[in-house]
Amino acid sequence: MKTETKTAPKSAAHTTTAPLSRQSEMPFGRINYLLMIAGVGVIFLGFIIMSFDKTEFGFGFLGLTLGPIVTMAGFLLEFVAILRKPV
Repeated sequence: MKTETKTAPKSAAHTTTAPLSRQSEMPFGRINYLLMIAGVGVIFLGFIIMSFDKTEFGFGFLGLTLGPIVTMAGFLLEFVAILRKPV
């Protein structure tokens, strides 16, 4: 005959759980999302500007200078939008 040993259940006093005092917040604020959308728009604008260059192989001012600067400005705006502290 087998004997089974039962262990006493753990009391609730030993478990520590923090009560949820407030709702979870969004990771970004409204301004952050607007800046992200604007950044994506500026990136697309930079690529569109680069496509307007009609010189051979895109070696003109639009393809080599203005378009990449606008595109990098869009990526910089995305960086700022992510790191900006929500209000």
